Amino acid sequence: MGENKKNKIKIFEENRVRAVWDEEAEKWWFSVADICSILSESSDGRKYWSVLKTRLKKEGSELTTICSQLKMEAADGKMYLTDVADTEQVLRLIQSIPSKKAEPFKMWLARVGNERIDEIVDPEQSIDRAIHNYRRLGYSENWINQRIKSIEVRKALTDEWEASGVREREEYAALTDLMSKTWSGMTTGEYKKYKDLKKENLRDNMTNTELILNMLAEVTATEISIIEQPTGFNESAKVAERGASAAKVARNQIEKETGKSAISRLNTKNIGQIKLIEETD
Repeated sequence: MGENKKNKIKIFEENRVRAVWDEEAEKWWFSVADICSILSESSDGRKYWSVLKTRLKKEGSELTTICSQLKMEAADGKMYLTDVADTEQVLRLIQSIPSKKAEPFKMWLARVGNERIDEIVDPEQSIDRAIHNYRRLGYSENWINQRIKSIEVRKALTDEWEASGVREREEYAALTDLMSKTWSGMTTGEYKKYKDLKKENLRDNMTNTELILNMLAEVTATEISIIEQPTGFNESAKVAERGASAAKVARNQIEKETGKSAISRLNTKNIGQIKLIEETD
């Protein structure tokens, strides 16, 4: 399975189903225990799945061997390896559990799958969903506009990296770290630690000023790359550093004019403070 995955919670008839979107494979992975709990109406889906696995093994079913494991958040907030199944495997699992919810669950499964497919065909749907979620979380409209724009800017940069022959995700991460270090003085990992973040998205925890500086670095690197057409990682790294240097100059000027750091420790844990800052800028 690909490494680029995002944990989500899907809802079926008020029941939570943990799910992971695998961007590389372009498919969902669902928690088998959560599905077993819903279909069997059992309070302990893990136990039901354990018993079912034993029966399926005796019957010679391949389902128990082809199910994979991914880390998912448990009720205690910690991440544990959990048995997961893709859509095809879930449909096979449904056949093994006598349940009146089988057909409604199949329809739900189709809708969940189509959500991501529709977003790929029509990215506007993904943007609309993101705007809705950011509003629900309490971000200001000003911040939301900048964040959506930052997604567009980032996509343009990664498209340019791909055209330049930068293929590996490790190389993407290295270039991103280089740019972050150049303009902010911290790699993305150090930046997240500075903001007291763990698995959270760094950009979702940036203030407007931080987002704008980061966008300036990326849009400048993109423009330079389009003009100079670098080839491979090393040449792209030089361009990325030059682009980020423009943001460093802007950051220094902002700090000179305001007398305060453009880098903030604020994160979504104190979203009210971020919102207040953005609304008074």
